[in-house]
Order: sequence, then C-alpha cells, then structure tokens
Amino acid sequence: MRIRASVAVVGGALALSALAVPAAQASGSQGDTKITKVVVDGDNKVSVGTSSAVTVKVSVTATDNSGIKGADSFDLYGPDNGYASTGKPVCTTVNATTSTCTASVKIDPRTDYLSNKSAGTWYVDAWIDAKDGDYNWKEKAGSFWFQRASKLTANASPEPVKKGRTITVTGTLSRANWETLKYGGYASQSVQLQFKKKGASAYTTLKTVKTDSKGNLKTTTTATVDGYYRFSFAGNSATAAVGAAGDLVDVN
Repeated sequence: MRIRASVAVVGGALALSALAVPAAQASGSQGDTKITKVVVDGDNKVSVGTSSAVTVKVSVTATDNSGIKGADSFDLYGPDNGYASTGKPVCTTVNATTSTCTASVKIDPRTDYLSNKSAGTWYVDAWIDAKDGDYNWKEKAGSFWFQRASKLTANASPEPVKKGRTITVTGTLSRANWETLKYGGYASQSVQLQFKKKGASAYTTLKTVKTDSKGNLKTTTTATVDGYYRFSFAGNSATAAVGAAGDLVDVN
C-alpha cells in the first residue's frame, strides 16, 4: 500500500506528495557532478510508531567543479509500493565545489495508510544541479531502514533474593502494527538477557533467548551480586532495536 505522506517543506509550507510511485527513470548525469553521500535521519534508520508523526530528514552531499546550484525533491521508496517525497531541498555550501542539500518529509501512521509490509530497506533517488549546467540524477543514491517501532519490558524476581538462588526474568517484545495502530507481540525473535552490576556503567550479555508465539520472554539466571537485569533486542531492517529498562535486584 502506498504512503500518502505530507511533505514538510523547509520554511513551514505543507503540501501533499503524489499518491503513486513516480515512473521509473534511468540514472544519468552530465559533466562532473557527483553525489558523494546520502544520510537519512543521521543513522539511516527511521522508526515509526502508532500514535504520532515522524519527520524524516534527508541530506545529500554532492560536488562539482563549479559548485552546486540546487536539488530537486528527493524520492523515498521501499517494499509494497511504499513511497514519499520530500519538500524542496535547501543546499548549504561546504566549500567551493561541495554542498549538502537537506529536505524532510513528515510521515504519520494515523493518516498515511502505512502497510506493515512497507517496513524494510528503502531507497533515496536524488537529482543534483551544478552551477555550470551539469547535473547528476541517481536512482538508489542511498538507502535506509524504514522500521516499525518496538517496545520491550523486563521484570526480575524474586526481589530481594539470596546469593546463589535462581532469578526468573520475564518480559515482552512488541512492535507497531501500522494497520491496526496498536502494538503486538513479536514472535520467534532472539533477545539478549543482560546484567549490570550496581554501580557499574555498562551491561554484559548473559545469554540469548527467543520470544514465544506471543512475543513473551522467560528465562532464569543465578543471583550473584546486586544489579540490574534487562532484555535487549538488536533490531532488523523492518523493526527498530530496543532495550528494556533495567530491573534492580538486591542480593542478600
């Protein structure tokens, strides 16, 4: 299902992107204009939940011996005909030959009719114009993960516990369902049980466990010292990474 995304144009104006994916065009260029870098939302990952809009920022860096004049709106597209188009980019000069052009698009799961199948690897098409008339039109100039947001819980018991006794840690991994606008359990996923000693700064992994058919987690470990237990999910192209809040257990 296509995304009917609203475009956040720099300067505050709003418009609607096209409902249909643009006709395919072959990449092409004239002269020495080159696209050297594409970054989406800083880390090439976009996580969308169920209850609020997300603004996706796209930055494209390009070079030409005459300098960069400007850029056309960037097209973003992925699985299941997922599509969005940014507003007109604003190009900022890096040096005499290089500029970074930035634009954004706002995607709202409540109004943009997202399909769960739209999650996964998306691509960015970019057209850059140089001051001397050269240009570069590049399909799949960059890529990013368009992900369903996720949640993760952890509860360790009993609290407190005697040293050497068994601690049971339970939790649930869930992710956004864009079609129902609710979160549902994420089945058969590998999740790490981690521990951080009280006063320490970092968690260490104790073991890896899998969620059941409803996204639930349950595992055991041995009590040694006071510390925090949590679950951590690494994420994938379709679902965002998430870590549960640590649950403190006092060991007597």
